[in-house]
Amino acid sequence: MPDILIFATVTGFLAGWLLAKLGSYVSSRVKAAERDPRDARIRSLEAEVRVAQSATDKAKAGLEESAGELTRVRATIKEKDDVLARHASTIEQLRSDLKDSVKKTRELRVELTERASENVRSEARLREVETELSVVHASTNLLASGMYAMQDEDEDAVQILKAKG
Repeated sequence: MPDILIFATVTGFLAGWLLAKLGSYVSSRVKAAERDPRDARIRSLEAEVRVAQSATDKAKAGLEESAGELTRVRATIKEKDDVLARHASTIEQLRSDLKDSVKKTRELRVELTERASENVRSEARLREVETELSVVHASTNLLASGMYAMQDEDEDAVQILKAKG
């Protein structure tokens, strides 16, 4: 009897398990036929949400990278603007210096022209004075030689008078 009892228990257990499997199989077939169409739509929408969430995360990462790059570009532009401002300041200073130099050059040119004119006038006056001096010198020589000639004549006349007298 104990063998029969064990056999009956195992047989009952196997029969129960088989009936449960059969019932589960039939039940799942019935449920599959009765499945709500909204479940498929919900699963589809959930999949689309996951895909959209992934695309959103990628877009956010790209946006953050672009924002960082924009910050770097803005810093570079600011540096270039500062350099351009310094160059513009230097150019303005050079223009001012150039204008001053041109003005001074013109003034010096006018002064040089005036000095050259004065130099030409001085040379002309010097030639006139030299000419007058040579004329005066020639006149003095002429007078001096005339005086010597008269003195010689006077001495001759004195000797003649002495000889006559």
